[in-house]
Amino acid sequence: MKRIVLLLAASALFAGDAPQLFYSRAFPGSKPDYIQVVLEKSGDGVYQEAIDDDLPLKFKLTDDETQVVFSLADKLDHFKHPLESPLKVAFMGTKTFRFVDGDQKSEAKFNFSEDVAAQQLQDWFERMAESAAHRIDLERAAKYDHLGVDGALQGLEALFENGRVVAPEQFLPMLDRVAKNETYMHQSRARAAEMAEAIRNMNNPKK
Repeated sequence: MKRIVLLLAASALFAGDAPQLFYSRAFPGSKPDYIQVVLEKSGDGVYQEAIDDDLPLKFKLTDDETQVVFSLADKLDHFKHPLESPLKVAFMGTKTFRFVDGDQKSEAKFNFSEDVAAQQLQDWFERMAESAAHRIDLERAAKYDHLGVDGALQGLEALFENGRVVAPEQFLPMLDRVAKNETYMHQSRARAAEMAEAIRNMNNPKK
C-alpha cells in the first residue's frame, strides 16, 4: 500500500492536464535496482532512482526529442494493449509504460517486447536515465571528489561517443563550472571546456 501511495505521489510531480509519459524499470540486484522517468509534453522531465527519491533530477528534452518520444507512444496506442513477448527469455527487469492525460490513464508492464516501437521507446527512456545518471555522477564528483571529476567526464564522453546522450544542454552549467574553476585539475578543466564547446556547436554548427 505504501509503495502505491509513493508511486502516485511521484507521478504527481507534474501537476496539470497536459499529457505525460511514465517509464520505470525495476530489476532487483542491478545498480540502481529501480529507475523512473516522467516526461511532460512540454519536454520537462524528472529522473528518480527511487519512488520516494528526495532529490529527483530535472531535465528538459528538445522539441524534436519530445515529439519523437510521444509519437512512439502514439504508435503504441498509449499502452492500451499488452506488450509482453510470448518468447521465453531471461528476466531483464519489469518495465512499465504509462500514459496519463487528465483523468485518462493506461499502462503496460513487460519484461521483453518484440514490438519495434516499444523497443525504441524503451531505448529513449533508458537514454534519458543514462544521461541523468551521468549528470548526477559529475555533479557529485564536482562537489565532493575533485580528483574523481576527470573520471566522471570520461564516462560522459563515452556516453556521447555511443550516441546515448539526450538533452545535452543540461550538462552545460556543470561543464562550465569545472572549466572555469582552477581548483580542478587542468586536464579536467580542458576536457570540460572541450565538451561544452562541442555541445554548443551542436545547436550552432559552423558554416
